[in-house]
Amino acid sequence: MDASEFKTYRNEMQKTQSQMSQLLGVSLKAVQGYEQGWRNIPPSIERQVLFLVYQLRVSAEDQKTCWSEKDCHCHKKALCPAYEFNLGHLCWFVNGTLCDGEPQQSWDKKIEKCRKCEMFKILL
Repeated sequence: MDASEFKTYRNEMQKTQSQMSQLLGVSLKAVQGYEQGWRNIPPSIERQVLFLVYQLRVSAEDQKTCWSEKDCHCHKKALCPAYEFNLGHLCWFVNGTLCDGEPQQSWDKKIEKCRKCEMFKILL
């Protein structure tokens, strides 16, 4: 997530920088630094922002599951944390998922792949 995307999401949530800092549990200076590009946005903050925006955009009726969209095989699905915790609509948020049958190791690698996936595109 870059500075522009962070600011766009903050505005969509209708939060001031101060409110955003409280929501994310960081200082006001951190939020200002994210938006100015002075600070890198940590993976934990990126995940939290994406989760909150997703919750604003998607109603319960619109939530699809990744295993039905990707036609996952039963044996792979059973090993995936998104399936285990019934979070198929939030597969991009859950670490350790088995996207395309492969475990996703780090947040950076995972979110790079997720940004190309239909399950995530609602956030773009």
